[in-house]
Amino acid sequence: MRTTLNRWEPFRGAATLQEQVNRLFGNVLEHSGEESNLTSWAPAVDIYETEHELVVKADLPEVDPKELDIRVENNLLTIRGERKFEKRLNEENYLRVERAYGSFSRSFSLANTVNAEAINAGYQNGVLTLTIPKREEAKPKQIKVNVGTPAVAAAAAGAK
Repeated sequence: MRTTLNRWEPFRGAATLQEQVNRLFGNVLEHSGEESNLTSWAPAVDIYETEHELVVKADLPEVDPKELDIRVENNLLTIRGERKFEKRLNEENYLRVERAYGSFSRSFSLANTVNAEAINAGYQNGVLTLTIPKREEAKPKQIKVNVGTPAVAAAAAGAK
């Protein structure tokens, strides 16, 4: 008689970790009613720095720019808003709803080197762009090198 050992694999057939988690929790995480397809979301944001400013770009398609709340308090930049789910069709007409809807809030710490009082906000093609200028003292300064004169002598000549 020959004995065969088979290794036990509890999730055999589940191709991805996401499928495994979905099977494990089953109906526990399902919502009911009209909120079932409306999930919370956090819009994607890019932040980059140039020599003279900090730039924040946020993807906010179908968000009314007039309803955005942009604030700076204690060097914390906060962007709030909402993408509303418009029911132009009956709910049963939707075959799939993958885009997230609802309120959002994103906050980012700002360095002391920026001038939060002079933020410029623009909205074009579903992208919010915030331009935050740097303070003058934080901007890079180019120092002129005097060729042929020692630094001490140049400083003394400038003090006269």
